[in-house]
Amino acid sequence: VQLVESGGGLVQPGGSLTLSCAISESIFSFAAVDWYRQPTGKQREWVARITSGGTTTVTDSVKGRFTISRDIAKNTVNLRINNLKPEDTAVYYCSAHLDSGYDYWGQGTQVTVSS
Repeated sequence: VQLVESGGGLVQPGGSLTLSCAISESIFSFAAVDWYRQPTGKQREWVARITSGGTTTVTDSVKGRFTISRDIAKNTVNLRINNLKPEDTAVYYCSAHLDSGYDYWGQGTQVTVSS
């Protein structure tokens, strides 16, 4: 099983980007997938979730700017971030959770918001 994040980079404040989490086909349909982020020197925080049934939730602090979605054809879960702010700077991780109790994590992708 693999989770591979991509799409991070250096972005100016106010900009947008889409992070992608490519998930092994063997678990994609069964997993709830979360995005987390961890700023340097701080704790990892949960950002958003999409369930295996497609229900989405986003943490209150980023509602209206962050959107989680999935592309079933590509086995990816995406995190669209609009109106980026310096405080969004962090390593972003995706994680897949199965009902069996197994959790899988990606390696993370760095997002840096700076002018």
